[in-house]
Amino acid sequence: MTTQVIVLNGGSSSGKSGIVRCLQAVLPDPWLAAAIDSLIEMMPASMQASDLGIEIAADGAVAVGSTFRELEAAWMAGVAAMARAGARIIVDDVFLGGAESQERWRDVLDGLDVLWVGVRCESVVAAGREIARGDRAPGMAAQQAPIVHRGVVYDLEVDTTHTESLDCARTIAARVAADGTDARTRWCDGTTPVTGARLDRHLR
Repeated sequence: MTTQVIVLNGGSSSGKSGIVRCLQAVLPDPWLAAAIDSLIEMMPASMQASDLGIEIAADGAVAVGSTFRELEAAWMAGVAAMARAGARIIVDDVFLGGAESQERWRDVLDGLDVLWVGVRCESVVAAGREIARGDRAPGMAAQQAPIVHRGVVYDLEVDTTHTESLDCARTIAARVAADGTDARTRWCDGTTPVTGARLDRHLR
């Protein structure tokens, strides 16, 4: 089977965005990125200060309301429609509901070949990144690090605690290749593609 959708799940500041960028550079064909953060940015500002939308408490806890869920469901259906139309998609999400969140994706992606990837990071490291980036509520990373993985079943897991985004991307690319995608790849800087046995050596 050829992978059509890669779903990355991990807490805030776990390193998913960096992995997505490297995957887009490493994988041989064009892959579109579909991030939950991009969905939130598309919403009106009023949705970020409403119990019907998304609320972020001072301690970093995230609560979402019914209107947010409706818009999220439409976005997820749109992502699935693009995949069914032939686009390859990398989903960057935060499963606040753990297994329940994964089930919603399973429903909309039914019939597609999906690679489920868990992106882990020790909470203390994620919290340090959170402080450095300066655009997240303090405490969000530590809260999300354990809960987003509860009950979730993965095909593959990577850990960014001590592993760079590019190395994680290569691990994922190797799995995609093994699952039937053309094994060609290229470096994260877009230089010369490598194939076959050379790919195996580079992905180690």
